[in-house]
Amino acid sequence: MIKVLLADDHSIVRAGLRRIIEESGDMEVIAEAADGREAIRRVEKEIPDVAVVDISMPGLDGLEVISRLNVRHPDLPVLVLTMHEEGQYVVRAIEAGAMGYITKQSAPEQLVNAIRKVLEGGRYLTDEATEALALRVARGKQGQTPLDSLSMRELQVLRRLALGNTNREIAKAFGISIKTVDTYRSRLLKKLNLRNNAELSRFAIQNHLIEA
Repeated sequence: MIKVLLADDHSIVRAGLRRIIEESGDMEVIAEAADGREAIRRVEKEIPDVAVVDISMPGLDGLEVISRLNVRHPDLPVLVLTMHEEGQYVVRAIEAGAMGYITKQSAPEQLVNAIRKVLEGGRYLTDEATEALALRVARGKQGQTPLDSLSMRELQVLRRLALGNTNREIAKAFGISIKTVDTYRSRLLKKLNLRNNAELSRFAIQNHLIEA
């Protein structure tokens, strides 16, 4: 049996995914996690064959989970299953080490096929995800948008600031100092040519990094 870990902060979503996965006949969900830190702990304890991770989770977000798992468990394939269809998330997830990317609007059989594919060492991307990656390559550095210029950590700090997290909360989430968070904030304002947190929030909403 293929052992799967599910990380999503919505229990109803996890229940539906578990049913889809276990109805395949050759897979079982051996662990679930409702936030990023719990996901990493469960991987350490349960040793799944594949981790299915959402991007928007409390604590550590999915991008951070992917990055940490890629370092600690480089042989563990991670599949992103999320509501975010934006190319920015696709690119960042792959850069962080994800082997696949599908959305929650995908058909159930796509999830099962994607798990099998990444377990075999391949990549599984929806047509939309493939197009987003191709567009990023085609643009290259010359065609980068201000959003493209952000590092992974800058993007994560931007999302949390836009969601109203304090510098102290962000520092605790990522294990960095409050001063470092403030440095990231200043860098974000300069790179994006913005003036304050309200404008950061507006930018994040306009670019579909958070929901309005």
